[in-house]
Amino acid sequence: MLLSVITISSFSGCRENKPGDAENSIQIKGSDTMVNLTQSWAEDFIKNHPVCQLAVTGGGSGTGIAALISKTCDIVQSSRLMEEKEINQAQKNGINPVKFIMAMDGIEIVVNPSNPVSKLTMDELRDIFMGTVKNWKYYGGLDAEIIILSREVNSGTHVFFKEHVLRKGNNKSKEEFAKEALLMPSSQGIADEVSNNPDAIGYYGMGYDSPKQKVIAVAKNKNAAYYKPTGDNILSNKYPISRPLYFYTDNIPSGEIKNFVDFAFSDEGRKIVKAVGFVPLNKNPYKNEKN
Repeated sequence: MLLSVITISSFSGCRENKPGDAENSIQIKGSDTMVNLTQSWAEDFIKNHPVCQLAVTGGGSGTGIAALISKTCDIVQSSRLMEEKEINQAQKNGINPVKFIMAMDGIEIVVNPSNPVSKLTMDELRDIFMGTVKNWKYYGGLDAEIIILSREVNSGTHVFFKEHVLRKGNNKSKEEFAKEALLMPSSQGIADEVSNNPDAIGYYGMGYDSPKQKVIAVAKNKNAAYYKPTGDNILSNKYPISRPLYFYTDNIPSGEIKNFVDFAFSDEGRKIVKAVGFVPLNKNPYKNEKN
């Protein structure tokens, strides 16, 4: 779990406590994909907004959603949509989830830079991560066993990859990751393992991009063009594993929580999105959209 707590010493701007608050703090929990982005927003936000304490915690989208349902966080950062059962649980507990699309992301497929494989189709990715094909030589690589790396099941990135790559968007499908897949506790864990293991393949959000890993170009099918997850390719829907990144709040936010969300949508906030490695939205047409 990643944890960053950003604090200023002045208590002059504190908002009043509400259920779930922890000693006058704005608690933000959830997606490891988004944790560096949200931390960067928080660091700039507190320069001009007097909050007592602003804590940004990772651990996975599911962790953040559970915290919202139990009234122990103010903002969820999530790389997947809340499920219907989660929304129902929240409403039964007096929580009215409101979602905000904060940025766009492309899930990068990464291998070690020494791996000669540079492009794969969606079906080939499916075969790899389900364990149907187990050797790199079938894709023009070395005669070596493919080491599969995945995020843990509480990760929104894990859920999105399973739904859109393994199950091809069919919510009635039951395909799962290969039993031999190594479940990593964080996106950084996948990045570190890929950089050290010439036979590994993994996936993570664009914010973890590094020259220590090689990004694979992906095609929708064998007759389609291959694309890497650049901003233009994601906004034009050419890259096939793209997704929105979300904030969830309880009802339409007010006070410092609203100020923070508004800052993330500002021109300065969009610059931070790009600097961290994600794709900023040109405008905010989704504000105050309810589930």
